Amino acid sequence: QVQLVESGGGSVQAGGSLRLSCAASTYSMRTTCMGWFRQAPGKGREGVAAMYTGGGGSTYYADSVKGRYTISQDNAKNTVYLHMNSLKPEDTAMYYCAAVFTASVRCSLVPSGYIYWGQGTQVTVSS
Repeated sequence: QVQLVESGGGSVQAGGSLRLSCAASTYSMRTTCMGWFRQAPGKGREGVAAMYTGGGGSTYYADSVKGRYTISQDNAKNTVYLHMNSLKPEDTAMYYCAAVFTASVRCSLVPSGYIYWGQGTQVTVSS
């Protein structure tokens, strides 16, 4: 079982930045796909970024956030981050991190591909 705890959400003005953190409860995070997802009111959950934490894998981004968001990790802290820059009002959503143990270095942005989920952290961007 993996417990994920997100933090770092908040309210910012358009053009601002935030860094979300996702702390995981197990060292098994070293062979895991970690993803960040978001869900706005009335909309489905969408993947925004993902990475393989075991090294040798790529990072994956939704087209809507490419060039603005960066996913990174600190294995010593069992933590994955989502650095969000140039935020737009349409980025407003509840953001979730998720994890799945995998032998593949390719990670998906599809929510159904993940097993463990955090409770979410709210990001609100005002114009």
